[in-house]
Amino acid sequence: MNPDKLLVVYYSYGGNTEQIVNMIQKQKDCDVLKLESLVPYTNDYQALVDEEESKMEQEEMVELKPYDIDISKYSKIVLGTPVWWYTMSPVMRSFLKQTDLIGKEVSAIITNGGFLGHALEEIKKYTPLKSSMNIVFQGHDLDTKQELIADWISKL
Repeated sequence: MNPDKLLVVYYSYGGNTEQIVNMIQKQKDCDVLKLESLVPYTNDYQALVDEEESKMEQEEMVELKPYDIDISKYSKIVLGTPVWWYTMSPVMRSFLKQTDLIGKEVSAIITNGGFLGHALEEIKKYTPLKSSMNIVFQGHDLDTKQELIADWISKL
C-alpha cells in the first residue's frame, strides 16, 4: 500500500462531479477511477427520473462495469458523487456496498443543485469520513467558490 497516494473514485452523470475531480487531479498527484453502470443510463434526463426514482427508494444495486484498479493499494480515498433524489447516486451506493474501505482515510465530494439531502449521512453508513465538501452547481455553473474547493483539496 502506498500511504501517500490518493485515489479519487467517482460517478458523474452530467459532468459536474467530473469537473471537481479534474480540479483535484490538477492540484494533487492522484489516480482516478471513474465508476460506470454496466447498463448505461439514458441521456434523457426526464426518462431517467421516471425510470430510476422508485428504484432509489428501494436502494437497488446497480451492476458496475469492471475496473482494473486495486483499491487495497491506496490508503487515501476521495469519493465523488452527485445527489440523486436527496441521496448519493446508485452507482456510488453499489460501489460502497461491495468495497471494503476499512482502515482507509476517506473523504467525499458531493455535488448538487443546492440541496445536499441525506447523501452525506448515507455515505457515512458505509464508511467513516475524514472530511467532506458540499459543492453546489446551478445547472453546469459552479456556485461554490473555487477558492473554498481548492483549500479543501489542499488538505487532502
